[in-house]
Amino acid sequence: MTAFLNGVSKRLGVDIQKKQILVVDDNISNLKYISAQLSDAYKVVMAKSGAQAMQIASKQIPDIALLDIDMPEMDGFETLARMREDPLLAKLPVIFLSANNDPATEIKALQVGAMDFIPKPFEKSILTHRLDLHLNFSRYQSSLENTVRELEDSIVTSFSELIEARDENTGGHVKRTSAYVDLLGTSLIKRGMFKDELDPGELDLMVRAAPLHDIGKIGISDLILMKKGKLSDEEYEAVKKHTVIGGEVLRSIYEKTPTQTYLRYAILIAEGHHERFDGKGYPFQKKGEEIELCNRIMSVANVYDSLVTDRVYREALSYEKAVEIIVGSSGTEFDPRIVDVFKDVHPDFVVIAENDKKREAESK
Repeated sequence: MTAFLNGVSKRLGVDIQKKQILVVDDNISNLKYISAQLSDAYKVVMAKSGAQAMQIASKQIPDIALLDIDMPEMDGFETLARMREDPLLAKLPVIFLSANNDPATEIKALQVGAMDFIPKPFEKSILTHRLDLHLNFSRYQSSLENTVRELEDSIVTSFSELIEARDENTGGHVKRTSAYVDLLGTSLIKRGMFKDELDPGELDLMVRAAPLHDIGKIGISDLILMKKGKLSDEEYEAVKKHTVIGGEVLRSIYEKTPTQTYLRYAILIAEGHHERFDGKGYPFQKKGEEIELCNRIMSVANVYDSLVTDRVYREALSYEKAVEIIVGSSGTEFDPRIVDVFKDVHPDFVVIAENDKKREAESK
């Protein structure tokens, strides 16, 4: 049926993308045979060892993997364990395809996280049926997870914007700062910086957490937040408490919902986005790399957006002036390495800000 649909799609000029299957087996003859059986319906990529499978999968994540068990150096069980440790491959559907089909081996295969176990020699129709079954289930599961995530993120952003509206003249602050964090983090990853602290999975959690950075303002008086003149020393000290309040609120939520792992970053960001690289920030006066990377990134994003948008106590500064201020604070307020990246990607910051202004104007 798949081959028929692909043939029809070619005649109609429509490309139906074949699902990619990674087949892992140390026996070349087995690889060629499995590929011949499946290549009419799927895009088959072959690997003759667990190590080679990891290399291939990390460069282009397949839709599903067929994994032999008895292989030298790294057997199928170890290969699957390595995949589950990799954030990019942790959810890759894996089916064990093995001649070692005693009940104990099959049970172990399912216990270590395989979706299915198919004995060799296999019947082609059974194998393709099971592949399609798991591919469809994986697609459905992914769609469901994305829907739930979008709903969660929408609620978080809306709640955060409601809090920000108490002391912001214009909306969009939480969305823009999240976009700036994403932009800076992506640029750091591309340059191979902070490899021990930052990867696409961790950055995703940071971006999801960023909108909650000022949630602690819920505990600060409107009289202070909406004040147009300069704050007194006492009022400023009260405002600074929003970091601690935010951390306490989010920690309480996280204790009740520990599966929401992005809340770990939300706690850190709420508490530490006003720390300074020179140790003169608040609330903990952390210095240099004592400050979590998420906060060193967040502080640049947050200050930049504050500078280029209207506030109750001043009008927005120009983009050029904002860059001048941030670059001038490199090594004092901000991590110099992040400032260097910020200088290079700043034109994209402007695009984000201008697009947001355009959307706001069109909505009025």
